[in-house]
Amino acid sequence: MQRPAHILTPSQLNTLARDLLEGSFPSVVVEGEIGNIARPSSGHLYFTLKDARAQVRCALFKPKSQWLNFVPREGLKVLARGRLTLYEARGDYQLVLDGMEDAGEGALRRAYEELQARLQAEGLFDAARKRTLPAFPRRIAVLTSPSGAVIRDIASVLRRRFPLLDVELLPVPVQGEGAAAQIRNTLLRADASARYDVLLLARGGGSLEDLWAFNDEALARAIAACATPVVSAIGHETDFSLSDYAADLRAPTPSAAAELLVPDAAVLAARLATLQRQLQAQQAHALRQYMQRSDRAFLRLQAQRPQARLAAQAQRAAQVRLRLDNAIARRLEREHAALRHADAVLRARHPQRHLQQLRERLHLLAQRPQALIAQRLQHETLHLRGLARALHAISPLATVARGYSILQHDDGRIIRRREDAATGDRLRARLQDGELQVQVVEP
Repeated sequence: MQRPAHILTPSQLNTLARDLLEGSFPSVVVEGEIGNIARPSSGHLYFTLKDARAQVRCALFKPKSQWLNFVPREGLKVLARGRLTLYEARGDYQLVLDGMEDAGEGALRRAYEELQARLQAEGLFDAARKRTLPAFPRRIAVLTSPSGAVIRDIASVLRRRFPLLDVELLPVPVQGEGAAAQIRNTLLRADASARYDVLLLARGGGSLEDLWAFNDEALARAIAACATPVVSAIGHETDFSLSDYAADLRAPTPSAAAELLVPDAAVLAARLATLQRQLQAQQAHALRQYMQRSDRAFLRLQAQRPQARLAAQAQRAAQVRLRLDNAIARRLEREHAALRHADAVLRARHPQRHLQQLRERLHLLAQRPQALIAQRLQHETLHLRGLARALHAISPLATVARGYSILQHDDGRIIRRREDAATGDRLRARLQDGELQVQVVEP
């Protein structure tokens, strides 16, 4: 037998076969049933994919084996995606997988993606049509299963954050046949009632098949058509449903939805306390300004000394009145002297005529001083009234009449600042209609 020119070793042959397989099948998707599954401590996953006539070895290496959203088990039908290669050490060809999904869930996911793309193209998920959630809702409706942990988690968060909120449970099935229709009908009735500020759709985590009721097209359209804002909290953070896209707000979990829906009462209380302190500081500042203005007005009043001016005016008026009285007395004396002289002359010549003239002249003279005195008194009265009005305009008593009071020590010192008084001091409060005795409890 003639020896061939080129002889291959098993390793060389397997290498050539591997290169041929990998070059011809760089990426394939195989649907089959899992069998002979093995999970060594390395974290890799080994099994076979089989149908009624054949099988192929498969390997899913760590960490990709940890990214699966389901647990592989014997007899489960899956879709496996990977590349065909050859394990040279044993000469076995196998499928090295990049990912794997439940075959049933894969069909659901394809249907989900097609429906999502169609509704997205219609504009059903556009941000422009989203409604704004109220900052302080008064009543919300939670559409979820009454027996699950979801409603307990939501109620616990809402009680902790905002106890004033009124929460109503609208029980609905969250999976299974007919669940989508019941959720939709309950949602539409709640929206039509105009009773709620927010509608919350909530469900715990699960597989795509478990969450399928919230991927219903009719339910998504009903959510988009609601006049009441809708929040969707379906599954875990990585789960997305059509309800999430159609709702006005998508929360990663039901508990997170409760956090997003209401403000934190503790934060609100702190904010109110801050505002109260600011208001008190502004009031104290305004009061200090009013007190300073009052002090300046009081100093101006003291500088003008209206009491002294009034006393001087009164003294001048008394002097004028005295001079007037003296002038009137002198005039009367002169008039009397003239009358006595004329009386002597007339008496000697015409006694009766003289008497009549004397009576007329005496009557006229009696009226003249009274008229002069009345005119002078009227002038002085008008002048004093003007001074009184000017004094009243700048008087502290006018300020007291407007609702304020003046605090004084017993010795008459006025309280202008807090440090002017000490704990236990007894003070007099000047009011419009009198005085009050007060005692300082805390300056």
